[in-house]
Order: sequence, then structure tokens, then C-alpha cells
Amino acid sequence: MKVAASSLRKGAVVDMEGRLYVVLTAENIHPGKGTPVTQLNMRRISDGVKVSERYRTTEVVERATVDQREYTFLYKDGEEYHFMNPANFDQVVARDDIIGELGVYLADGMTVTLSTFEENPISLELPARVTLEVVETEPVVKGQTASGSYKPAILNNGVRTMVPTYITVGTRIVVTTEDGAFYERAKD
Repeated sequence: MKVAASSLRKGAVVDMEGRLYVVLTAENIHPGKGTPVTQLNMRRISDGVKVSERYRTTEVVERATVDQREYTFLYKDGEEYHFMNPANFDQVVARDDIIGELGVYLADGMTVTLSTFEENPISLELPARVTLEVVETEPVVKGQTASGSYKPAILNNGVRTMVPTYITVGTRIVVTTEDGAFYERAKD
């Protein structure tokens, strides 16, 4: 299926010269002068080689047809992640190079969207936000009540993030999976 290069987003799969690539980042650039372009950073599915391509936003590219379904994360075994299709209980194994840095946000029983091509996992999409617990942070300093103040914290999955000064150890917070940034205090 042919689509405009400017419509591609992270996780899309493109077919270039018979090879499949998964889009890692897609950025539309509109310079003051000249033609707008779309910068795509992609990973070749067959061997993991990363490439960078630049297209005019009006150019079309061949988008590969992939199967996107919801799966339940089961567990991690070494460098492999195991997922289960809740509809028929089939299990799929994804390698560490497919999951990448998103693996730190996976929790047992989490529902994720897994893209597969010919029954092989090629990309993972997490929920936009996850709830985690603060396991280490600096204590609140008396008088440090400025609304824009943040301090470093380590979460129970090992990720470091910046949190408001009123957050203490043991507090459950919601973070965005895209960049690991603090979103809000958990309501549970």
C-alpha cells in the first residue's frame, strides 16, 4: 500500500527494494525556504542494520502490511520476551533487539500491541503511561516549595526520572513510556 512519507510514524513498517524496515523515528522538517522533508530513521528487520532516509513530504513509500494484535506480556527469559495472544493462547517470542529500551516498562500481565510480519514480531507498542513506584529519591528540603522544582528519583524498574519535590519514597507515580517523564501521582 502506497502512503505519503509524511504520514509515517514510529512503528510503521516500510518495504524498500524488497526489504522490510521498521520506523524508529519520523520527523517532518519544514524549513523557512525550500521543500518540506520527512526524516526517517529505520531498522532493517532481517539483520537489524539502522538506516536514515530523507523524503520530500509529497513522496510516496510502500507500506508493508503487518498484523497488529494485542498480546499479554508473560515473562523475560534471558534476551527473549514471551507474549501470549489472549484470543487463542498462542505464544510469541520477541528478541531483545526488537523490544529494545521499551523492555524496562514491561510488567507481568501487561497488555501491549505487537506488530508481526509472517508470524515474526517486528515492533512493540506499549500503553502511553504506566504506574511505577519510587524506590529512591532525595528527601524534601524545608522551604523548597517552588511549583517548578524537580528532583531525581529512581523507580522500581530501574529508570531514573525527575519528579516534583513533594514525591517521596514509596509513592506510586504515572510516567509516560515514550520518554519516562513524570506525568502525575497515581490515583490508587
